[in-house]
Amino acid sequence: MAFRLSPHLTVMATAAQKAAKRLLRDFNEVEQLQVSIKGPSDFVSQADLRSEAILREELGKARPGYAFLMEESGASGSERWTWRWVVDPLDGTTNFLHGIPHWAISIGLEKRLENGGSEIAAGLVYAPASDEMFWAEKGGGAFVNERRLRVSARRELKEAVFATGVPFAAVAPANRAAFTRTLAGLMPRVAGIRRFGAAALDLAWVAAGRYDGYWELGLKPWDLTAGLLLVREAGGYATDPDGGDDPRESGDVVAANPPLHPVLRDAVAAGRVVPPRL
Repeated sequence: MAFRLSPHLTVMATAAQKAAKRLLRDFNEVEQLQVSIKGPSDFVSQADLRSEAILREELGKARPGYAFLMEESGASGSERWTWRWVVDPLDGTTNFLHGIPHWAISIGLEKRLENGGSEIAAGLVYAPASDEMFWAEKGGGAFVNERRLRVSARRELKEAVFATGVPFAAVAPANRAAFTRTLAGLMPRVAGIRRFGAAALDLAWVAAGRYDGYWELGLKPWDLTAGLLLVREAGGYATDPDGGDDPRESGDVVAANPPLHPVLRDAVAAGRVVPPRL
């Protein structure tokens, strides 16, 4: 990239691009496996693990003292870390598995605060199939490749397109029910609701103004960390449904532009309320 990145973002971009080369080779093999009896599931699981191994090696080599929180291997490094990488090596695994070119590598960087909490210092979401690299550093704005990002300016719910994650078999029944209630409340009021199947990219697309907002329940820190910073640095809001400023704690997120965020948050919060039995 010609754009001059900070040292941290340079490390993140280099690692993501190296892992992406192997993932793209694997992705091109998935179609060949669709006709086999065994199917491509085991192959894709191995692709995920290979990507994580490359990212761990590249990030660890560049910043040997940093801790990790990774989707496949969990937490590692010092429990008293000052800096920690939060990594999803293949966000959108089901898309990858089915040959759908909408998946990404997500890398977030956390910095420990004096009060014991942490802040997101940098975030990068790379979509290799489209060669779009979304990146942000705290206080420095959000970008895709070399273009500055801003959330959308839409103010009317009837013009809004929201993204979400439709619950699947493994999702907790309470979250499936909450999603159904939220969807029923929003569908008659909006221009559209999309489910593209990659949380990190959903957040990046809110930052880019492609979506006006996004909500999902039950996510993990590696799904959220980079994308939360992208939305905020692009001028949007990203909270939990109760308005808390760290959705990483609950895994429940509502992200949107400033005019539509409170409306979407209210709808998601209302959907979580279990109606009384008659």
